[in-house]
Amino acid sequence: MADILLKERTDEGILILTLNRPEAMNCFNFDLLAVLADTIREANFDMSLRCIIITGAKAGDDAKKWSFSTGADLKERRTMSDDQVRRFIFTIRSTFTAVEQVRVPVIAAINGFAFGGGTELALACDLRIASSNVVMGLTETSLAIIPGAGGTQRLPRIVGVAKAKELIFTARRIDAETALKIGLVSRVVEPDKLIEAALELAREIAKNGPIGVAQAKFAINYGSEASLGVALPLESKAYEGTIPTKDRLEALAAFAEKRKPVFKGE
Repeated sequence: MADILLKERTDEGILILTLNRPEAMNCFNFDLLAVLADTIREANFDMSLRCIIITGAKAGDDAKKWSFSTGADLKERRTMSDDQVRRFIFTIRSTFTAVEQVRVPVIAAINGFAFGGGTELALACDLRIASSNVVMGLTETSLAIIPGAGGTQRLPRIVGVAKAKELIFTARRIDAETALKIGLVSRVVEPDKLIEAALELAREIAKNGPIGVAQAKFAINYGSEASLGVALPLESKAYEGTIPTKDRLEALAAFAEKRKPVFKGE
């Protein structure tokens, strides 16, 4: 079961997770969700980890078969009872929420097709980079259902309510340039440059103080849903968590000594 999620770790503390069901367009079944959830849970306790990149395995050399993820495994879905469907929706929603809330930043390196749950996983990531061959969308209404893994909530917060309604109501599929234009992704690169671009961004993050980055993520995630009167004190509390750290003192010493700081996450 572990082979359906490939894991690669760089020396900089960057973990690359590759959804590895290319024969099924990297769609999600219970097994893949279980491995992803376990991996994300453990990432919270890996103090040497700095950033996570999530991407999809390519199906050979045929670009038309490349996929980030095409969402739920509909072959598996057809065999499910109503109760099993409810359990699946709970599982995929809670797994993607764990991705959103994991301690370190998560970058979606979106390649090829990203439909339904594939787009919802990308929405749960902190940052999104797309290859130029990407086609993505929340297509659930075309199947007489709705996005059930956070899509109806996260998409409006990223692209605005009106645009999210348009995309969800129509089940429209959009290309990479359209995704860039509406702010769904922050960068578009050629397919063979995707992982390189994601690693470049991850390394920019990894060189900074890991406690500071984690606290900044916490403040943004939770403060953005609160009133300013609540969010500003929340930011202050998050800042206070950085004051007694060794990393903060190391940053000050490195500045005085005109050298690059060496952060340890302490």
